Amino acid sequence: MTAQIKPYPVVDALLDMFGDWLKHRAEIAEPCECDSVEFAQIARDLGVTVDDLNTLVRQGPHAADELPRMLEALGIDGDAIAQTEPLVLRDMQRVCASCQFKRKCQSDLAAGTAAQYYEDYCGNASTINALNAKIAV
Repeated sequence: MTAQIKPYPVVDALLDMFGDWLKHRAEIAEPCECDSVEFAQIARDLGVTVDDLNTLVRQGPHAADELPRMLEALGIDGDAIAQTEPLVLRDMQRVCASCQFKRKCQSDLAAGTAAQYYEDYCGNASTINALNAKIAV
């Protein structure tokens, strides 16, 4: 007779969250293995301050994943911006990575209402509006 394994969705969800947290911690630790001089050089190369780079590293590699989705939802070609305005796109990624409204953004993107509400919370709203004005001209 084989034993049945009872599913415990709450426990499974907690284990998944803990696993994601451990993975995130490992991703954060990896880039931090360089000394302060190397870290400062990386920040300079990227055109950001050391404090901004520290913040970005702590947020993890997927901290700005909402930006391309937001641009798409608003009918803006992110690849074109990368080609014509790479520094603007980099700044938008920095703003997105440090955003405090991730859940609202993700919810609106999933619901298809991002274009309707992004100006209420998106730190990139003024830049997006300026890009839209530039495209419309």
